[in-house]
Parts: sequence; structure tokens; C-alpha cells
Amino acid sequence: MKNSLAIFEDFKIRRIYDEKKETWYFSVVDIIGALIQQKNFKLARNYWKVLKNRLKNEGSEVVTKCNQLKLEASDGKKYLTDVGDPETLLRLIQSVPSPKAEPIKLWLAKVGYERMQEMADPEKSLNRARENWQKHGRSEKWIQQRMMGQETRNKLTDYWDKHEITKEEEYAILTNIIHHEWADVNVKEHKKMKGLKTQNLRDHMTEAELIFTALAELSTRQIAETAEAKGMAENKIAGIKGGGIAKRARLELEQKTGKKVVSGENYLHPGHENNKLNK
Repeated sequence: MKNSLAIFEDFKIRRIYDEKKETWYFSVVDIIGALIQQKNFKLARNYWKVLKNRLKNEGSEVVTKCNQLKLEASDGKKYLTDVGDPETLLRLIQSVPSPKAEPIKLWLAKVGYERMQEMADPEKSLNRARENWQKHGRSEKWIQQRMMGQETRNKLTDYWDKHEITKEEEYAILTNIIHHEWADVNVKEHKKMKGLKTQNLRDHMTEAELIFTALAELSTRQIAETAEAKGMAENKIAGIKGGGIAKRARLELEQKTGKKVVSGENYLHPGHENNKLNK
């Protein structure tokens, strides 16, 4: 995990990037401080304690979706700190009466948190994503495949969310199982093949990789729905079976064409040693 600071106006927001989950997590206390314009850490922390108790009593999912990760404090030491991903932060911000609520949402959007944008305005986010991919040389066929794959992904995660898969690490584990089943490499290994670090793997997949990823996730969801899978154990089984369907299709295609589907091709900037899709 990588620690860094982001700046909102004159407030420093601590954040940490989880490479495995491909997600930024922000210090909740720092976000609260910016919302209520309170630079005194202790006062911002007390505000969060009171708000957290109120949200718990109201049965809000915001508190349960906050994780604790080690962030560096003002004394230079790292302590376990309440953090939230962009999706959790959007819900949290709505719970705090503040004139800074909308500016912080816009700030988060500007620093690249697509999931936040999707929740705030799905149609605008899709249009922005399409324009961004076009600027980076993606073909219309690739863009269509990427967007269809995302819709397939969203339906799968919606199923998980309603069937006892609630923790971020559980989503990551299931995603990795499905990916490894169809591709014979896990997500981290696939990213390494493509020379990626913080980039989203799916944004650097070939059309074929996108198609087989979508097939694996579509198959997983339909198998899970048929079996009425609940919890990690049952959804792992569905993931293995769904990924297996895509794997068999991949192997058959590779046998017919003599070409590997899983590759190191990417859309990184020109001149990158692993850049093949832009050549």
C-alpha cells in the first residue's frame, strides 16, 4: 500500500492506495475536517466520533463500510485510522450539513475517482469515460466492449452485495478467483505482464481479454443466481465454475488461432517498453 497526501483547498487529506484492490482510501477524519472547516485534528476527530455513533444507531451502512488502515500522523508515526473509499465517502458527505459538501464531491471527481462520478451522475460519467478513451486512441469497438463489460461487472457485484458479500477484501478475493480461473494468471500477475502499477487493468485489456472477462463474470452471476449462492464459500464455487466456462472457450480459441489471449499488451504512453497496443 502507498501513502500520500491530497490537497483540498488548504486542507491536507491523507490517503492510501491499495494496489490489490485498485482503490484509494481517504482518512475520514481529514475529510470531516475539510467539510466542517476544522483544522484542529482533535475537534474533527470528536465530530467524527459523535457522527459515527449517530450513524450506527440509525443503522447506516456507512460506518460498517469504513475500514481501518495505518496512516501517518503528525508525529510521524503510523496509526490505525478510519478510512473510506470514494463510494463510502459520497454517502458520508451526504450526512454532514456543510457548504463544502459539493466542492469536495467535485474535488474527488477531479482527482480521478470514476466510481464516485458514476454514483453522482451515471450518464455524465459514461460520456466522460467514452470521451477519455477516444482521446487515448481506443477504437469504438473497444469502447463498446469495455462499457458492456462494466455493465456485466456491475450486475455481478450487485448480486454479491445482496447475497452476503459485503467487505472490500471479499470482492477482491472473488474477482481474483474468477480471473485466475479463466486467464490462468491472477489480477496482480496480469497487471505485471502489462507493466501496470496503479492503472486499472481493464482499461489496458485487449478486446479479447475484455470479452473473456465479461464471459467469466456473466457465467459466474448466472450460476450463482441458479444456485442461489450466499456468502463466500458458495460464491467461490460459482466463481470457479464461471471462470472455468470462459477458460474452456479461451483454450479452444487459442487452439484454433494459435494465438494467446492473455498478453502483455497495453495502452500506456508511447515509448513504454510494454506498449504494444499503440504501435
